[in-house]
Amino acid sequence: MKFKWHFLLLITFISSFALQAQVKVAAIFSDNMVLQRHTKIPVWGWANANEKVSVQFNNQTKTTKADQTGKWIVRLDDEMAGGPYVLKIKGKNSIEIKNILVGEVWICSGQSNMEWTVGQADEAEKEIDMANFPQIRHVKIPKEINSFPASDIEKTAWEVCSPKTVANFTAIGYYYAKELNNKLNIPIGIINASWGGTNIETWISREGFELDSEFRDMIYSMPKIDIHSLLDAKMEAAKTRIEKIQNSKLNPENVSLYKELNYKDSNWSEIHQPGIWEEQQLGNFDGVVWLRKHFTISEITENCTIEIPAIDDNDITFINGIKIGQTNGWDEKRMYKIPSGILKLGDNVIAICVVDNGGGGGIYGNSAALKIILNNKEIPLDGNWKFQVESIKNSINENDFPSLCFNSMIHPLIPFAFKGVLWYQGESNVSRAFQYRKTFPMLISDWRKKWKNDFPFYYVQLATYKTTGNSNEGCAWAELREAQTKTLSVKNTGMVVTTDVGNPNNIHPSNKKTVAKRLASIAFTNLNNENMICNGPTFNSFEKKEKQLIVTFNSLGAGLVTTNEYGFVNGFEIAGENQVFYPAKAYIKENKVVVSSENVLNPIAVRFGWIGDASEFNLFNVEGFPAVPFRSDEWKTITKEEKYKIDIIVN
Repeated sequence: MKFKWHFLLLITFISSFALQAQVKVAAIFSDNMVLQRHTKIPVWGWANANEKVSVQFNNQTKTTKADQTGKWIVRLDDEMAGGPYVLKIKGKNSIEIKNILVGEVWICSGQSNMEWTVGQADEAEKEIDMANFPQIRHVKIPKEINSFPASDIEKTAWEVCSPKTVANFTAIGYYYAKELNNKLNIPIGIINASWGGTNIETWISREGFELDSEFRDMIYSMPKIDIHSLLDAKMEAAKTRIEKIQNSKLNPENVSLYKELNYKDSNWSEIHQPGIWEEQQLGNFDGVVWLRKHFTISEITENCTIEIPAIDDNDITFINGIKIGQTNGWDEKRMYKIPSGILKLGDNVIAICVVDNGGGGGIYGNSAALKIILNNKEIPLDGNWKFQVESIKNSINENDFPSLCFNSMIHPLIPFAFKGVLWYQGESNVSRAFQYRKTFPMLISDWRKKWKNDFPFYYVQLATYKTTGNSNEGCAWAELREAQTKTLSVKNTGMVVTTDVGNPNNIHPSNKKTVAKRLASIAFTNLNNENMICNGPTFNSFEKKEKQLIVTFNSLGAGLVTTNEYGFVNGFEIAGENQVFYPAKAYIKENKVVVSSENVLNPIAVRFGWIGDASEFNLFNVEGFPAVPFRSDEWKTITKEEKYKIDIIVN
């Protein structure tokens, strides 16, 4: 018996030693990958301390020793585009990574409009069938968060573009890669590090915040604790905050009554629906919330339905205490038939149990699409709803604290060599649009500092979307676009405008091909990596001439055009000293836009596209790129006082 015990100990020791001796390479290196041409190529991993490691690729071999922590790194010499090659790594064991190409590599990051796949985009079936492009490779970085910078990503795999694989590629990244591959005739690699619903703050490192005085106090209040301790602190703070908002304790004992018609909800707080609740008083919240709204009917008919544009994420819907429908899916339209015998003459109530698992939450979409239909009569349901929180999700959300996505999805990629970044994000920062003037350039600077490289950074301006607000009420969507435009002052950046290819009723426009082509046009224009580029007309200045304003633009291309057959341009407004804007008559003359309004005799300010849904605005250059929304004034904005903050209690 003693011999058997000693034998097991010996086997355990040998196995442990063998595991320690295994040379590893960072998970981003795998079969079918693409390496960046015309630059040093870092390759790194882990081994035993002081272990000798050799790396062989194409016709070169580099050797190094692991440091005291076991980390090793070599930098291969520049390579020309080509392949396929094998990467061989040897220490006490050997690793071979096969079918590697050398070309251009681009990181695609941001939120859902970047994560949106080929399979979800326009003409998906047709595109998938013809997607036989073996020089295009794609890797999806696993969606993970961490309170400390991670050393590596979870195991993942590069995929060769084919009809079997392409459906899950980022659509913008794929179409961009097609454009580059077609013109440059070299392999293109896409690193897809995106996560739907994420705000920009989760993608910025702690050091990035520490360098800026506006965010220093915030980031110093963020404790340096592991993710489990951070969860405990979050839950305590969230419970305190929610109970203060709704002026009552979380009380699951009464939940079964929330759906009933006669339940007294007069002391419940109110929230506007449709509208993502992260942009309202609930703020950064995930969990279960009950929504209630009373409505009155004067007649009962047989054909009754309730329509809900979308609910993020899942719902169970009741009328007068009776369940009428249930859907799991954050982007699914709900249309529930109301069975006969449920509705009553006079007062009725709809109660919706909403489960928000992460990102945005609540009813969202077109206000007019939230309604009850009684035969041909519509009862609108948009407006204030009563709400009560049932429970708080016991987990850390990717937006709960700064740097969480950076730590797990970006930091482990450093110092991987790549050409540039494509970025599509901003929807989750609309409520803090003015502060985005700071955070967006901060992110670009932060990533460039980490890589020690001023790589190209090209991004997509917010698309057309039917949000609330306009020039006179204030429009947060327009303010976010303005912050994106101002970021063009950062060297080696480029922005594309998509007001003409969005969907006013869907925050996720499915036309990703046009967006990617416009990004590629910037890349082809900026081959020297020096310029700040927007391929559409951008506001320059205006000159006052009696009751008219003569507006001039940069980036004219071959000249200004409008799609209106009579030559008129939609989307311009002007204001006088009272700061009240009126729609303006506008037309193109000698590559300038002449703007006027009978309601403004002494105009001093002009705006264009200062609204969420700018789909009807029709100013372009000859090349087909839409003009950038703008304002000439610096008058009051509605998001200036909204600041990023974290909610945490540490014992």
